[in-house]
This record gives sequence, C-alpha cells and structure tokens, in this order.
Amino acid sequence: MKVRVLKPVFADSASQLVHTANQFEERILIKKAHWVIDAKSLLGVLALSLQPGEEVEIDAEGNASAEESFLNIGLFEK
Repeated sequence: MKVRVLKPVFADSASQLVHTANQFEERILIKKAHWVIDAKSLLGVLALSLQPGEEVEIDAEGNASAEESFLNIGLFEK
C-alpha cells in the first residue's frame, strides 16, 4: 500500500509505528526509494528519516488490516 507521510517520524512517532508493527505476526516492510526496512526495527524506522510529503510503501505480506492500522496512527494517508 502506497502512502504519504503526514508528520515527521522521529523518536516518539517512530516508537508508535514500531509498536503498531509488533502487534502483527507478519513481516512488515517499509520501502522508500532504495531503502527497505523492517517496520519492527526502531533503528530501521529512524534511518528512513521520514518527512511530510514523502511517499513510502508499506507491505504487510497481504494483511490488509495490518496495513490499514498504520493509517490509524495519524502518520500516513493514502
């Protein structure tokens, strides 16, 4: 699912994103340009340095509810 970043993802918001990802058994990947990181990794999420307006892809191995849960935390929009 391709989404656009609404807020900068730093310490608190990155922790919230990782916490959301850890609620699911599936491997959840966030893709930005040539970067592909595990959404369950705080260091990986911080390394992406996500800024408002950037487009990323969230892949939860076909689990639509996992992908939709990232929209509910207020950091992304479709």
